[in-house]
Amino acid sequence: MTDRTTLTTTAGAPVPDNQNSWTAGSRGPVLLQDYQLIEKLAHQNRERIPERVVHAKGWGAYGTLTITGDISKYTKAKVFQPGTQTPMLARFSTVAGEQGASDTERDVRGFALKFYTSEGNWDLVGNNTPVFFVRDAYKFPDFIHTQKRHPKTNLRSPTAMWDFWSLSPESLHQVTILMSDRGLPVDPTRMNGYGSHTFSFWNDAGERYWVKFHFKTRQGHKFFTNEEADQVTAKTREHYQEQLFGKIEKGEFPSWTVQVQIMPELDAGKTSYNPFDLTKVWPHAEYPPIDVGVLELNRNPENYFAEIEQAAFSPSNIVPGIGYSPDKMLQARVFSYADAHRYRLGTHYESIPVNQPRVPVHHYHRDGQMNVYGGLKTGNPNAYYEPNSVNGPFEDKSAQEPPLRIHGDADRYNHRDGNDDYGQVRALFNLFDEGEKKRLFANIAAAMSGIPEEIYERQMVHFGRVHPDYEAGVRAASRVLEGREPAISVTSETPQQAAE
Repeated sequence: MTDRTTLTTTAGAPVPDNQNSWTAGSRGPVLLQDYQLIEKLAHQNRERIPERVVHAKGWGAYGTLTITGDISKYTKAKVFQPGTQTPMLARFSTVAGEQGASDTERDVRGFALKFYTSEGNWDLVGNNTPVFFVRDAYKFPDFIHTQKRHPKTNLRSPTAMWDFWSLSPESLHQVTILMSDRGLPVDPTRMNGYGSHTFSFWNDAGERYWVKFHFKTRQGHKFFTNEEADQVTAKTREHYQEQLFGKIEKGEFPSWTVQVQIMPELDAGKTSYNPFDLTKVWPHAEYPPIDVGVLELNRNPENYFAEIEQAAFSPSNIVPGIGYSPDKMLQARVFSYADAHRYRLGTHYESIPVNQPRVPVHHYHRDGQMNVYGGLKTGNPNAYYEPNSVNGPFEDKSAQEPPLRIHGDADRYNHRDGNDDYGQVRALFNLFDEGEKKRLFANIAAAMSGIPEEIYERQMVHFGRVHPDYEAGVRAASRVLEGREPAISVTSETPQQAAE
């Protein structure tokens, strides 16, 4: 007889019978002293943790970041030094859908990356779009409420969605991308990723540069139409998981070209747009993308829950040479993401293996939920406060980034004053060919189906401010769908230079 592994309780004691409950007689009832039955039932009740409020459904894999370019003059971060190879974890996701939602819904896709660098973890939490719906985090909870279920009907509400968007013209750039072909990629490997926010680099000389991160798919872009996505959803709700997991299992490792846009610090006061506005892009003609390296995914997780569901990404995780910017949304996310993990996973969520840095960790956080490391992380039992005279961990001044330039009085500034929310959308619209525009109009018309006339007309004003053809095209598509307006022929103009 071959050796077999003994089943034990969580306390390590052998389990004599894992088939039958402990009962009084063969018919029962069950005895309260059947501690293993109670343990199994109690643990089952706790097998699920709260799903993420947004980005609940996701798909992930491990990989490597390999640096092939040289941007060392901009940043001292070791992760970006030429030739460096860094292990990493990626998680892709939808924004609005719950864990049981279909993978092939039209939605923004999350593009979250965790790099296990030699200086600690660096997280980049972005999307498959370079912009977002809002520019001030004050409006983020309101926006997310419009994407979730209506409190009375418990159904998604197109009325709430378009009501918010029509009253928030800054959303138009992201709405146009979402409703275009790129709003429904066929799988996670066929879409770009973006850090979206403006971050900063800083070098050994204390010079700061603003930076945007881009990850350009090397598999080529490919997208579903709404009708094609419906056909896939009718067969499977797990298409993205199947595609990502299956390709990596077969050795077809997806990869992305890593690029950065670099802006000298003082240029921020010279651009015609606010470079820290999450609803804007930096035109490539002004700040050309620089190839930095290659991101490749080459290993599936062994346990989805432990390694993907418990993965905690936060823009608060930075390393020396990488910093923040005045971007209002980024400033709020630096707090809110880590706070979400503390709520969802526990106080010491970064002690979960998938979140642990690959370097020694020493800090003065104590006790609380999820303290699984057994005592202090200072390396010294007498060093549980700071400053101390017992040689506890102390700060490293070389990690201090240069001062962040700010100006102006503290106030609640109207973020819509003086903002052009139509110019960059117009440049994007003019890039679309006739077929892309036709699909854009049809997708919007379908998404607006059944909303109140007042909201419909309010949104039409914004489309018209972008371009008369934009408004006319949506009205024509709406007429075909619902008979709202007479058909209007749509013309196209010569494409302008890409804003993205």
